[in-house]
Amino acid sequence: MSAEQGVRVEGLEERRAESSPSVPSEPSGERRLRLKPVDRQQVCFRVIDAQRLVEEDHPVRAIWDLLEPLDLSRFYAGIRAVEGRAGRDACDPRVMIALWLYALSRGVREARALDAWSQYEPGCQWLLGLGRINYHTLSDFVTEHAAALDNLFVQVLHVLMEAGAADLERVAHDGTKIRAAASRQSFKREERLAECRRLAEEHLAALQQQPEGELQAARRKAQERAARERQERVRRAEAELRRQQAEKAPAQQAQVKASVTDADARIMRQGDGGFAPSYNAQISTDSAHGVVVAYAVSQAKEDSQELQPALARMAENAGQPPHQILVDDGYTTRQNIMETAEAATELIGSRGADRARNQERHGVRPEFFPEHFVYDPACDGFTCPAGKFLPYQKSKKLVGATEKQYQAKASDCRDCPFRAQCCPQAKRGRTVTRTEEHARVAAFRQKMQRPEYQAIYRQRAPVAEFSNACLKQKRGLRRFLRRGLDKVRAELAWACLSCNVAIWTRRVWDVSLPGAT
Repeated sequence: MSAEQGVRVEGLEERRAESSPSVPSEPSGERRLRLKPVDRQQVCFRVIDAQRLVEEDHPVRAIWDLLEPLDLSRFYAGIRAVEGRAGRDACDPRVMIALWLYALSRGVREARALDAWSQYEPGCQWLLGLGRINYHTLSDFVTEHAAALDNLFVQVLHVLMEAGAADLERVAHDGTKIRAAASRQSFKREERLAECRRLAEEHLAALQQQPEGELQAARRKAQERAARERQERVRRAEAELRRQQAEKAPAQQAQVKASVTDADARIMRQGDGGFAPSYNAQISTDSAHGVVVAYAVSQAKEDSQELQPALARMAENAGQPPHQILVDDGYTTRQNIMETAEAATELIGSRGADRARNQERHGVRPEFFPEHFVYDPACDGFTCPAGKFLPYQKSKKLVGATEKQYQAKASDCRDCPFRAQCCPQAKRGRTVTRTEEHARVAAFRQKMQRPEYQAIYRQRAPVAEFSNACLKQKRGLRRFLRRGLDKVRAELAWACLSCNVAIWTRRVWDVSLPGAT
């Protein structure tokens, strides 16, 4: 044995000794156990059969089979790599669609995380044929095909409808707040945005005036690019702020803020009562098996104006309107009741009055609430619990109702011993409002008093919250990763599509496998 060979053998023995556990010897010392060493320093080559990486009933095969008959031509439309011309081959959109849907089903939402995960996860390796797609391509694919993604969602929805997993007999609609990729500190008023723009412009000018030799060319370009992006974000925030100011009264314009991080985000109330930069995700869910029928992202802080657009989306996606729509009190306004009274979809909502017109009761004791005032239709007036008369004063027309106001004499309330309990903050006499609702609104209130409709309404929460839980808990969509209304809508679309694909896998593909019961 040569000296070089002896060194190599000695080094191998040392590595084996380091990697092998300590071997106990016999008490007598007569014999020593011989165990197979573990050498983690060696390099080996293996033959891998990509088709056998996952079993026949693996969910990733279901996703691949679902996409095979669907029309994905819109995803291929922008590919410029063709045979006979120079250039790099393009990644197959079908592979990337399947890869993202499979990743979302496992709660993987970030492109970098998916890139790292796909290098060892068997399902991803099967999809990629042991290859790899870099995270830049994966990330861009999520937001580059908005129209194609909407079309794919509709195709999958029709597949589920043909399989009997959705029938639109009863659909629950609800909104949920999803946090934006921005902080509350990024929201600034007009004067602070002007200061931010000035600083951004000065910073970019300073970078451009630096001598050529101080920084490497690549680093210099990167810094200038980041400075321009910062400047552009501030300009978008200023444009968004001006748009919001145009919708406000002059006295409120000075209080308007916009985010320099995500100009499209809005400060919204969360489920825990706090406030945070968010978007309002509108989800329509079929009650049969929890299939998402339609989705949208809104900047509205409340839901009352979102019902009619949701009905239009459902009819467009499914080719037919739902027979019944279940909504909570945020959507059960007189305007929505009036607009759906003659529509093909029956509205099932809460029984409460229009929250926007509830009378202010701050400081009023319960025994002096308006329901304790007695109305006399003969003289069109109220009698308060203290026996004072409140005559009619004026009326106000609303959508679906008329409000009539009745007010007591200032002298009657001033000398009343119950003033502190009845109208402690009133400068004049106590005021009571009586609402005369439109016949359609009154009919809706009466309908929702019936036990059978109350039983239907109780189905709303389980159906609507199922989709919200699926998106937030299983898909991890508690906070958007991207910024801007178009990009966060794409994120929501992928998550909703993933939920529907999971339902198809469970209810259609699994039962079609050999040996399934």
